[in-house]
Amino acid sequence: MNARLWIVIVNYRTADLAVDSLRALSTQIDDMIGGRVVVVDNASGDGSAERLAAAVTGENWDVWAEVKPMDRNGGFAYGNNAGIRAALASPNPPDYILLLNPDTIARPGAVKSLVDFMDSHPEAGIAGSRLENAAGGVDCSAHRMPSPLGELNGSARLGMISRLLQRYVVSPPIRNEAHECDWVSGASMIIRKEVLEEIGLMDEGYFLYFEEVDFCCRARAVGWSVWYVPESRVMHLEGAATGIRAAAKRRPMYWYDSRRRFFVKQYGIVGLVAADVLWSVGRLVFLLRRALRLGIPCQANDPKWFMFDLLWGDLRALLCGQSEEPRSARGRP
Repeated sequence: MNARLWIVIVNYRTADLAVDSLRALSTQIDDMIGGRVVVVDNASGDGSAERLAAAVTGENWDVWAEVKPMDRNGGFAYGNNAGIRAALASPNPPDYILLLNPDTIARPGAVKSLVDFMDSHPEAGIAGSRLENAAGGVDCSAHRMPSPLGELNGSARLGMISRLLQRYVVSPPIRNEAHECDWVSGASMIIRKEVLEEIGLMDEGYFLYFEEVDFCCRARAVGWSVWYVPESRVMHLEGAATGIRAAAKRRPMYWYDSRRRFFVKQYGIVGLVAADVLWSVGRLVFLLRRALRLGIPCQANDPKWFMFDLLWGDLRALLCGQSEEPRSARGRP
């Protein structure tokens, strides 16, 4: 008989957060029915693997948890794939695999809600949790496919454009009932084993960001559905592990590389160019409204050098031939 669920947590220099995440899971182990939690340490180099191993042993979690040190930091997909391979190669492979960020706290019943939903919806290949922030609010975790028109809407930040392009809004209003969507946040994402057997692992060409979008798109392309399950509540300290939410900081280049890779894979180079052109049009609309003080604060909540890094990075990649359509990098279990 297969285990019900394995959980994969990828850690990079966030050992304390990962320990808190494990502690929250320790009360829900019975819901995994023979499964395990594997914490993949992506060569943190700061003693994280040792601290995690000590916590697992010291708290007697080693019955259901293990730490898997890697020899390099290959990114989010790379770390998750290592944990997924371990799960599928186990003598008792699980029906489902849950990818969980180290900066998450699974609320009581969060794991069971996902497993129960997948059991009762055999057409669902992937499902995601309701993500709550530390302030008590709810963050959008059920999204639509990023698209060139979605880039126009996102950069313009204008209600009229959002209403006209409603079907292209990437992060729509949050709903309180389970519903189908294009993709869910990889912070808490359960995957049916058969999906992995059919489409393979996550694309390791993404270092960080957009890999879960890509994976959900591939699953939907072969007929699986993706769902949002608000009954599964997970607190997500978004950005605690990566710092991506800090607007004053310059966004890391891998975010732009991942965005470029996704658009080229989904829409081709023409689609990437269209996305950048429409993003620029929306940005000009936004800047004009801000200059005229039409309800826009003087300081936009954007990373430093955002426009330059986005547009120049894509232009440089195009000129240097680095934006060719990626070959399949799915990997196999």
